[in-house]
Amino acid sequence: MQIMNTLLILLGCNLLSGALMSQERIVLHSQNSAIRLDLMINANGVVSYSVHYKDREVVAPSTIGFSLKKPAIELNAFECAGFDTASVNETWEPAWGEEKSIRNNYKQLVYKLTDKNGSGTRINLIFRIFDEGVGFRYEFPVQPALEHFIIGEENTRFHLGANHTAFWIPGDYDSNEYLYNTTRLNAISAFEASAKEPDIALKSPFHNRAVQTPLMLKTDNGLYINIHEAALLNYPAMNLVLNEDDYSFTSHLVPDAVGNKAYLQTPFRTPWRTIIISDDAREILSSRMILNLNEPSVIKDPSWIRPQKFIGMWWEMHVGKASWQKAGGKHGANTANVKNYIDFASANRFDGVLVEGWNEGWEDWFGNWKEDVFDFVTPYSDYDINYLTSYAREKGVRLIMHHETSGAVTNYERHLDTAFRLMRQLDINTVKTGYVGRIIPRGEHHDGQWMVNHYQRVAEKAAKYRIMVDAHESVRPTGLHRTYPNWMANEAARGNEFNNAPALGLTPEHETILPFTRMMGGPMDYTPGFFRFRLNQFDSTRKTRIRTTIAKQLALFVTMYSPLMMAGDLPGNYSLYPDAFDFIKDVPVDWDDTRILAAEPGDYVAIARKAKAREDWYIGLVTDENSRRLELNFNFLDPKSQYEATIYADAADADWNNNPAAYTIKKQHISARKKIKIAMAPGGGCAIVVRKK
Repeated sequence: MQIMNTLLILLGCNLLSGALMSQERIVLHSQNSAIRLDLMINANGVVSYSVHYKDREVVAPSTIGFSLKKPAIELNAFECAGFDTASVNETWEPAWGEEKSIRNNYKQLVYKLTDKNGSGTRINLIFRIFDEGVGFRYEFPVQPALEHFIIGEENTRFHLGANHTAFWIPGDYDSNEYLYNTTRLNAISAFEASAKEPDIALKSPFHNRAVQTPLMLKTDNGLYINIHEAALLNYPAMNLVLNEDDYSFTSHLVPDAVGNKAYLQTPFRTPWRTIIISDDAREILSSRMILNLNEPSVIKDPSWIRPQKFIGMWWEMHVGKASWQKAGGKHGANTANVKNYIDFASANRFDGVLVEGWNEGWEDWFGNWKEDVFDFVTPYSDYDINYLTSYAREKGVRLIMHHETSGAVTNYERHLDTAFRLMRQLDINTVKTGYVGRIIPRGEHHDGQWMVNHYQRVAEKAAKYRIMVDAHESVRPTGLHRTYPNWMANEAARGNEFNNAPALGLTPEHETILPFTRMMGGPMDYTPGFFRFRLNQFDSTRKTRIRTTIAKQLALFVTMYSPLMMAGDLPGNYSLYPDAFDFIKDVPVDWDDTRILAAEPGDYVAIARKAKAREDWYIGLVTDENSRRLELNFNFLDPKSQYEATIYADAADADWNNNPAAYTIKKQHISARKKIKIAMAPGGGCAIVVRKK
C-alpha cells in the first residue's frame, strides 16, 4: 500500500491538544472524483457518513453503531482516536470469471473510535472508496475491554432521503426465492408480497417494511444505486428495514434460535457494506467492487477448478415424467435412464450430467424436520453408480453429485468427509448441495451466522478433496468466489424450477432484474435453455408454462453468468429445434472479457462476452414483457479485423404468450464500425455469435 496525500481533513481530530472539537469532518474522493465520502462526528460523539456522486447527495448523513448483548452496552457515541490512510492500485487474475484480469483501485480510511459511554470498547471504521462506490466495515481489534462478545444488532443506516423506485424482495430469514417487486419505497409491503408466494417451501418474513439485499434503486434524477454486502463470513446476512418517514434503511441481521445475531471474538471484522452508484445502469453491472472487497484465493493451485456446461437428470421430476424417490415406479435416476443422459452429453459436447434422486432417502425427505434422512453414499438399488461413473469417463463426461440435505445440516456435516471421499473414489469432482426446508440445528435460519459458517465449511472441506460446489437454497452470495474459487455458483434466488410453480412462476421481466440484484454478489445456477414452454408434456392437467421465447432462452446463457451452467430442458426437447440448440452446444462458460452494451433494470439487458483464449464473442439480449428494439455498437471488436455474426433472433411474429417458438437464424458481416438494430418480441431476446473471418 502507498500512503495517500489526497485526504482532506476539515476540523479533524485535534490530537495535539487532546481536545475533541465540536464538529469533525473527513472528506475523501475517489480517484476519478465521482464519489465523495464525508465522515462526521458531532459533539455528542455520534458518527455518521454520507456519500455523494458527481456532487449529488446519494446517501444523506447516516449513523452507525452496535447494540451488544454481551457485554450489555450500546455503541452509539464515540471519541476519535486517530486514523490511517492508504491507497491500492493493482490488477489480479481470477481462476475463472467474466474477465481475464480485474483492476482493484481504491483509497482507504481507517477511522479509530473509542466508546464515549465509558466501556473502553474500541472499534474501527474501515472505508474503501472506489470509482463506482463505497465499501465499509467494522473492525473490533484485540483489546483489554472486549474479547468474547455477542451482537444484539448492528445499527447501520442508509439514509436515502427520497422516495426512489426500488426493485425488491421481502426481507426473510430463510428464503430469497421471491419474485421481484418494482415499486416506490413507500409502497414496500413485505407481508403482502410474501402472502402472494404459496409455492416457496419455507418463508420467514419478519417486518412489513423489510427487504433483502442486493437492493437496486433508481432515483427520479437518473441515478442507479445498489446496496449489498461483501465477504460475508462468520456473521449473519443483512436485511434492510425501511423508515418511511425519512426514506432511510437500517440494517437488520438474521437472528439465531435464541434471538442473538452473532457470537464473536476479537479480533473480528464484519462483512463490507457496499454502495455502488452510477448515472449509467451499465456501470452497475460492470462493477467488480464486491469482488475486490473479498480476500484473494485461499487455494494456491486452482488448476483443478474448471467451469463446466452440463445437463441434468432433474427437470423430468419437475414436469411429472419421473420422481426422485424409487417407490412408486417412476424413479428417474435409474441406470438405463442416466446412461441415456451420458450419451446425450457426450454427443453434444457437454462436460457433465447432474443426477438427482440417486440416493436412498427420498421417500421421507421433506416437511418433517427430520434429522437422519440421507447418508449421501448409498445409491438406490436400480442406480449402478460404479458402472455409470466408469461409463461416463469412457464417454468424456463426468457425473455431478447431488447432496440434498433437506435442511438437516448437522446430519450432512457428520457425513461430509465420507461423502466427499466417495466422490473422489468415483472421480466425481462437482457437487450440487441443497437445503430445502427448516434447518437443523432446530431454530437456526438459512441466512444466520451458524449456516453462513456451514456454507464456508463445506467450501473449505470440498477444496481439500478438490471438489467444486454449487449451493442451492443457500445464503445469497457476496463475492466469496474470489476467496473460494471452488465455490463456483449458488441458486439463492428464484430460478427456472419455479416455471413449474402453480401460483406465480417466472415473469418475463425477472431476467432483466436479476443481474442488478441477486447476481451482483456472484454467479447464479439459473438453468436456462428451455425449448418446450407448456409444461403438460407428461401430465395434460398441468397449466404451468414458461413465459419466454426460444431466442431469449439462448440469450440467457450469456446474460445470466455462471461457470457451472446447466441446460435445463429434457434432452428430447432439444431435438425439436436442432439449429437453435447449436448455440447452446457452442456457447462457452468462461470468459476473457465482458462488455455491458445496454441495460435498464426491469426492462432490458444486453451483454457481450469474449470466449476464454479465443477470438469469438457471444452476445445476449433479453427484454421484459414488452417488445423492444436495441441498437448494438460493435466498437469492442478489433478494428483491423472483419467478423461474421450468426444471429439467433425472435421472428417478426414471435411472442412469449402466443408464438414462443418462432425464431430466425441469419448470418451477417460485422466490423468494429458496424451498428445494427435488434428487434425483440414480448418476453423475447436475441443471441449472437461473432467470429473473426
